[in-house]
Amino acid sequence: MTVTIELGLIYAIMALGVYLTFRILNFPDLTVDQSFTTGAATSAILIANYDTNPLLALGAAFIAGALAGIITGLLHAKGGINPLLAGILTMLALYSINLRIMGDRANVPLLGTDTIYTWFSGAGITGWTLILVLAVIVLIVKLLLDWFLGTDMGLGLQATGDNEEMVRSFGVSTDAMKIVGLSVSNGLVGLAGAFIAQKQGSSDISMGIGLILIGLASVILGQAIFNNRFVTRFADTPVGRLLFGTRNREVLMATTAVILGSIIYRAAVQGALAVGFNPNDMRLISAIIVVAALLIPRWRVRRKPAKAVQTPASNSAYKETTDVRA
Repeated sequence: MTVTIELGLIYAIMALGVYLTFRILNFPDLTVDQSFTTGAATSAILIANYDTNPLLALGAAFIAGALAGIITGLLHAKGGINPLLAGILTMLALYSINLRIMGDRANVPLLGTDTIYTWFSGAGITGWTLILVLAVIVLIVKLLLDWFLGTDMGLGLQATGDNEEMVRSFGVSTDAMKIVGLSVSNGLVGLAGAFIAQKQGSSDISMGIGLILIGLASVILGQAIFNNRFVTRFADTPVGRLLFGTRNREVLMATTAVILGSIIYRAAVQGALAVGFNPNDMRLISAIIVVAALLIPRWRVRRKPAKAVQTPASNSAYKETTDVRA
């Protein structure tokens, strides 16, 4: 149980990056599959070969992931390449770049080196205490992202995703907004990759394959479960206003839902494996979870009975009908 929550919290950082591109920018970015590995490779090689402080390695992983996002942004914004194709091209190029970062090796072990997890274990931070520490780290990342999306640039990002032509009419560079958004998004993905590399004690060239599905599952699942009238009513209460505020409240609620969605996704996968599913079916399980998260809200809408709306004209017509029958 603790391992499930721990992984859910780490992957929540990646899911926040996916949320930024897919929900805020409305940009289908496939760079995630390799920018995750880029962050892991950068962190691992700095620690293994250069004895770098693990915290500095995390920062370097964020920068490496952000650079990958900038490349995708430049291909689309300045090169005029389709967003989907721009992400695929960057993803393909990053595979070779990641191998070069890791010294032309498919795996970089971190055995016998200092990582943040060796620090945690050395300080006796394990189990639920470790989960609490990770929750604080993820909360800090979330609050920084919420603050960024509440700035002028963050509001420009949201407006670019909603109506790009309108933003251009106000003299705002949508190309710059997309590049900034993609860089921050992939920076978060790279940061998550560095956390995973330091947790499992190695960086592998294939560790990011299919990661976009995990990110989408976390975003869609979280918003499908928590985007309902009960959460909205709670947000209108004094406690809800204290937690989510009144300005940019939809974003604050969405980022919270993404984090919880990541944990729920991990719990769902772990539950499927516990009841006897083959570990090789993990991608299939992920796809089923995404499909279910997409379809459940639609089924709710279809099941809601349509309420008849009475107007003055309909009331008068009803009275005339009853008078004729009488």
